[in-house]
Amino acid sequence: QVQVVESGGGSVQAGGSLRLSCVASGTNSNIKYMGWFRQAPGKEREGIAAISTDGTSTTYHADSVKGRFFASKDNAKNTWYLRLNYLKPEDSAMYYCAAGRFLVRSRTGVIEERGFDYWGQGTQVTVSS
Repeated sequence: QVQVVESGGGSVQAGGSLRLSCVASGTNSNIKYMGWFRQAPGKEREGIAAISTDGTSTTYHADSVKGRFFASKDNAKNTWYLRLNYLKPEDSAMYYCAAGRFLVRSRTGVIEERGFDYWGQGTQVTVSS
């Protein structure tokens, strides 16, 4: 069993930055990716970034956030991060971290949920104009 806890959300003005953190506890050798998803009110949850848990630390970013959001990790701390830069009001959403076994992406780089089994409770990001 894997437990996932996000933190780092908050309220910022447009153009600002935040760094979200995700701590995973427990062990599961099948976990190969940590993903970041977001859900705005009235919209479906969208997978925006992911990073492999192996030594390559390969990152994946959806086209909608590429160049502004950056996934990273600190193996020593068992912590994953999502840096949010140049935030826009439309980035306001609940952001979730999840641990997954496999990764499937759409043609626009959106990460699908189906490979992700363990989810955190989310951390709110609010961007004001």
